[in-house]
Amino acid sequence: MNQINVVPYIDVMLVLLVIFMVAPQATPTGSIELPSVGQASQPPAQPIEVIVKADGKLALRDRDRGGKEETVTRDALVTRIRDLQGAKPDRAVVVAGDKAARYEEILKVMDTLQGNGITRIGLLVQTGQTAKPAR
Repeated sequence: MNQINVVPYIDVMLVLLVIFMVAPQATPTGSIELPSVGQASQPPAQPIEVIVKADGKLALRDRDRGGKEETVTRDALVTRIRDLQGAKPDRAVVVAGDKAARYEEILKVMDTLQGNGITRIGLLVQTGQTAKPAR
């Protein structure tokens, strides 16, 4: 009866095992200089919030200055935002709309801001709780 001799296969596998165990140790490793983490000179500024109410009126909230809502007209909106930005013209502005506010009003506010050179504009959303399915 002819049988396959497996001894040569086992010898080859053991030699390969030794090669793969020794080869990584012989490979030179390069040194990597990781950047250091330092302390920020001051915390990042909170974004300025433009609130569009259900009746279409506007309000501003600056959390860096107490977070009180300040009613503002559409004509004075950009001027007031520029005043709040002060020395940081790249400070973000987020638009928050009441859930009963028309989306066209929110878009008009965003278009007004973008048209007047305010580039960092975001939309503030509130995550709601997921509704449970009815049984």
